Amino acid sequence: MERILVWYRNDLRLHDHEPLYKALQAGAQVIPLYCFDDRQFGTTSYGFPKTGAFRTQFLLESVADLRRGLRAIGSDLILRKGLPELVIPELVRELGVTAVYFYRETTSEEVAVEKALRTALKVDQVCTNSFWGHTLYHPDDLPFEIANLPELFTNFRKQVEKSSTIYSAFPTPTSLPALPEIEVGEVPTIADFGLEAPISDLRGVIPFTGGETAGLARLDHYFWQQDHLKVYKETRNGMLGGDYSSKFSAWLAHGCLSPRQIYWQVQEYESQRFKNDSTYWLIFELLWRDYFRFVCAKHGTRIFRRSGLRGVSIPWKEDWPRFDLWREGKTGFPLVDANMRELATTGFMSNRGRQNVASFLTKNLGINWQMGAEWFESLLVDYDVSSNWGNWNYTAGVGNDARGFRFFNITKQAKDYDLQGEYVKHWLPELANVPAAKVHEPWKLQPVEQQRFGVKLGVDYPNPIVDLFKSAAANEKVYNAAFASVR
Repeated sequence: MERILVWYRNDLRLHDHEPLYKALQAGAQVIPLYCFDDRQFGTTSYGFPKTGAFRTQFLLESVADLRRGLRAIGSDLILRKGLPELVIPELVRELGVTAVYFYRETTSEEVAVEKALRTALKVDQVCTNSFWGHTLYHPDDLPFEIANLPELFTNFRKQVEKSSTIYSAFPTPTSLPALPEIEVGEVPTIADFGLEAPISDLRGVIPFTGGETAGLARLDHYFWQQDHLKVYKETRNGMLGGDYSSKFSAWLAHGCLSPRQIYWQVQEYESQRFKNDSTYWLIFELLWRDYFRFVCAKHGTRIFRRSGLRGVSIPWKEDWPRFDLWREGKTGFPLVDANMRELATTGFMSNRGRQNVASFLTKNLGINWQMGAEWFESLLVDYDVSSNWGNWNYTAGVGNDARGFRFFNITKQAKDYDLQGEYVKHWLPELANVPAAKVHEPWKLQPVEQQRFGVKLGVDYPNPIVDLFKSAAANEKVYNAAFASVR
């Protein structure tokens, strides 16, 4: 019997898995493998852990869940630690594998690994078969070539919604052939990567447990058990609580949930319960995820460059003292600080929060957006390379869909999305007694008010590190001058 090795990467599931399905269709003995790539547990260019404790814990849980799922249908998951381009050829020779199937990626580090693997396997004349995944739409079904991808999201969205279709999900296998005789390996502990297990904090939005089982349970909870999909558009800009948004992102990022699985569940929900702007808006958000992946496929390494997709050399600062105040949640702006403390404590932050803290770092502090992107990469439990770097390009004003110098008025945002101050008080207990009308601008508190509310500015809570509007105006001049120089 032919033996096909299925190399798992960011696709840790059994449902809607084309490499697994195609290997079974070929009548092969399927050999599932996950390899913990040493490079993913190094440091970023600014010295942060590349994969921090939150995501490592989620990954380990996801891998363990995938193993349980494979064992339940007669197979198992081989686990190895090392470089895939070295580990896989060894397994290929040991087991007499004739082909390696996997989902291909779009960004430079991952593509380099694929290239190295193909080169290594050529020596043994073993073929590779890579598949496109991770998106709703397949590139073959787009109304344009990747090279002609529209530079504006709205143009992309309108064209694909008009002309493209979303494929059905591949069926989940009910049985797999047993593995040949081999040492399958054990799931590592988080300590094996030099990390400490993150401490669960009850203030977090939800407990993010890795794996397909937990991802499907979250989908069932949000759609069918709690019926939250029908109000998604109205609640998605929330910041406090478990169900203001779907929270699917961590499971999507690790491939524990397929975006097509979500899409077809939305269709089922619309046919059985409601069809409205909210049900559409969840698909709209998945389209943004598609778009950033296609942008990476088109533009390659440009998305990681300091000058961004626009190629503009803005003289960004690398002001470490202020950067540290930003990442520690000590800027003196409660909305920024609350979000940054939530991220540091839980590995998660709302979409609204991410936009605000990224705007503050780049538009008010003028600090290099790459530093923020790498900090997010290190901490986020739902880190997705394309979405993270694409969104930072956009917010910093150097992305392909950027619209000039647009900065978030942090105080107005706070009053719009946290009117009663519940979110900032949740993460900034030193402001717990400050009235809602004053909590978003604590620098305005008079000494007598500080005494009354039990908070001393500069001691219990910091004074603002910049003037919100003066700093934005100064950075706008720098930004506009940089763009003027390339016109």
